[in-house]
Amino acid sequence: MLTELWSFRGRYRILHLTWFAFFLSFVVWFNLAPLATSLKADLGLETSQIRTLAICNVALTVPARIIIGMLLDKYGPRITYSLLLMYAAIPCIGFALAQNFSQLVISRLALSIVGAGFVIGIRMVAEWFPPKEIGLAEGIYGGWGNFGSAGAAFTLPTIAAWLTFGSGDILNWRLSIALTGIIAAVYGAFYFFNVQDTPPGKVYQKPKRARGLEVTTQKDFLFLILMNIPLTGVLCLLAWRLSKVGFLSQGQLYIVWLLLLGLYAFQTYNCWATNKELIAGEKHYPPVDRYKFSQVAILELTYVVNFGSELAVVSMLPAFFENTFGLSKAMAGMIAASYAFMNLASRPGGGLISDKLGSRKLTMTILTAGMGIGYLIMGNVNQSWWLPAAVLLTMCCSFFVQAAEGSTFAIVPLVKRRVTGQIAGNVGAYGNVGAVVYLTLFSLLPEGAIGNKIFFEVLGVMGMIVAFLCAFFLKEPEGSFAEHHEGEEYLPRKSMPVLAEE
Repeated sequence: MLTELWSFRGRYRILHLTWFAFFLSFVVWFNLAPLATSLKADLGLETSQIRTLAICNVALTVPARIIIGMLLDKYGPRITYSLLLMYAAIPCIGFALAQNFSQLVISRLALSIVGAGFVIGIRMVAEWFPPKEIGLAEGIYGGWGNFGSAGAAFTLPTIAAWLTFGSGDILNWRLSIALTGIIAAVYGAFYFFNVQDTPPGKVYQKPKRARGLEVTTQKDFLFLILMNIPLTGVLCLLAWRLSKVGFLSQGQLYIVWLLLLGLYAFQTYNCWATNKELIAGEKHYPPVDRYKFSQVAILELTYVVNFGSELAVVSMLPAFFENTFGLSKAMAGMIAASYAFMNLASRPGGGLISDKLGSRKLTMTILTAGMGIGYLIMGNVNQSWWLPAAVLLTMCCSFFVQAAEGSTFAIVPLVKRRVTGQIAGNVGAYGNVGAVVYLTLFSLLPEGAIGNKIFFEVLGVMGMIVAFLCAFFLKEPEGSFAEHHEGEEYLPRKSMPVLAEE
């Protein structure tokens, strides 16, 4: 596979086109972080307002990943990804034109939906690659796509400086952010006309109902409803945070909480509608067609601590290096990008290790524990550190974080193929749950070394707890290293995958 990867033919062409779609969605999603200090100076914002915008940046990605997972399973990744990329131009231009904090919040919330693009490519890549190669393929998709945050950090401050045209110390952040959305929209149209949902001769497998996640036992239905609570709870937390910076009044906060409670009830109803025959005892899944939702729940927690922490760290790291070591904005952005830069190798590396080690469970446990240890050490970084040592530590820690992400999504497509989009959506949404919780915590901590130390230590402790859960409760997926997915057979004459009934 490694030698064929550069051929840009067949499934590898689809992989390259799809990871670049994710790359652009990440550039759009994280176009604020490297320009945050310029935005703050231009509009006279307070530190608490900038931190609130960082939370808004990941907030609506939580419900968006659930909804996009449903649309993905129903309509396929080609249409879903293309439309999402074209949508990206709207909130980017809106943010670029904003004149006050309220307009920034609204457009940033709308822009956070673009972060849901990740789950689309997970299903696309899973359709084109067999289980024995799924770890590396999904790792390349996620890792090279995730590099979009580093791409934004590396390039946007420089582009903004070029676009300043002598207007003083304030970088032209407006045009830079608008430009990222326009480029994403153009690529969305290109993507629509150049990819297919499945290889020739293969049928796109869909659930009978896509309103809620299908489970296969009554006990798992109760577990599903329980695990949906944090997805709504984190939105309640965001609303509370917005009230603290004056965006919502106390009365408006209560109204938003009531609406979110209604949203949870609606989500629960949709899950019931999807599984009502199972709940009533009218439908029974044979053992071969069942999957354990507990495994989805553990994968959700792994994504809280790995991807959730990455989103939080990427959002605060440029300012961390700028303030801790007294660097310029451009230099701090480039150095902080070393954290995301590791995505190029570490996330594919985590997937490859998962493919080759022979145990996806063991890979998940080791990488999550290594991530926890890395964050605990980062909690000790301060101005007395030698800068190259701090950069090296950041890169080492990010390797374990992103390799763990690759390991998570080496397992997700193997849980239950016909609902891969929704499972990926749920797991991905929990990554944003982690990000909102972590960023909210960070916004409440004191500025400076003490706040940074507490923040990284919390990330480290959470990583170690989830590593323990992986070691004792995560199970090895069936067919982890098979030649083809469940429900597929290959015709010897043409070597063409043809879908069989599950």
